[in-house]
Amino acid sequence: MTRQVRGRRIKDVVPTIVEWIAEGSRVHTDKGKSYGDLREHGFQHEWVDHSKKEYVRGDVHVNTIEGFWGALKRGINWTYVWVSAKHLQKYLWEFEYRHNLRAEPWLMFQLLLEAFPRASRWPSHGEVV
Repeated sequence: MTRQVRGRRIKDVVPTIVEWIAEGSRVHTDKGKSYGDLREHGFQHEWVDHSKKEYVRGDVHVNTIEGFWGALKRGINWTYVWVSAKHLQKYLWEFEYRHNLRAEPWLMFQLLLEAFPRASRWPSHGEVV
């Protein structure tokens, strides 16, 4: 679940995590200061320390989310060129949708169509519905 946050400081990042992620969840991050110690908020917080060339420790890694951010950045830079802060959350949702269906791309169009209500019949010319 992607959410736009104001900045990279603890006061911007941690409240968003607390609001949107279930308490007790296992959260993997890098060792960035933005996350503080999420254990203080009831999370199982584990991290990898890139500054020590640690990228994976057991099943703890951030490779999947880094791949997601890479795809998002390429999409913005190469396809959309630029997005405004006003509409950034919509782009995040679009790329989240693509990412979540990447293993079953044939479902993307069908699910998109099913998201819109369908009229039981088309009104005839001049008919008010």
